[in-house]
Amino acid sequence: MAAPERTQRDITGLLNAAGHALSNRLAAALAEVDLTPRMQCVLLHALEEERTQIQLAALSFMDKTTMVSTVDELEKRGLAERRPSATDRRARIIAVTEKGRRVADEGQEIVDRVHGEALVGVAPSERESFLELLTSLAGDSGPGPIRRARGK
Repeated sequence: MAAPERTQRDITGLLNAAGHALSNRLAAALAEVDLTPRMQCVLLHALEEERTQIQLAALSFMDKTTMVSTVDELEKRGLAERRPSATDRRARIIAVTEKGRRVADEGQEIVDRVHGEALVGVAPSERESFLELLTSLAGDSGPGPIRRARGK
């Protein structure tokens, strides 16, 4: 029996392979400052403005369980802490410590370097279009579950 004819390249496979390779490079580089890519992402978003764990999870494309363990580790290392929100007594925000700010600054230099290296093969005139295309393909829904029809 012959395989079905492919009419399109395996975009999913290509994006997964590219994402995996870049994630591995980024993780290895951030190890220089003892951070993971998730930790760097949370620190960066928490520094932008006062945000809750749920807000940070959405911005960082993480589920709640992963976010909790990431924040636990940031707290353990003295890089961030959970605090009551200044605007909502019921909410707790993730506040970055001064040590966390310094590490996040170093981490961002590393992230920018790794991303720059990853884009070397893309002509400077095409980079903005490439990034817009990736953004479009990624969508804005975050890491939510995919719903399938029952019985399929």
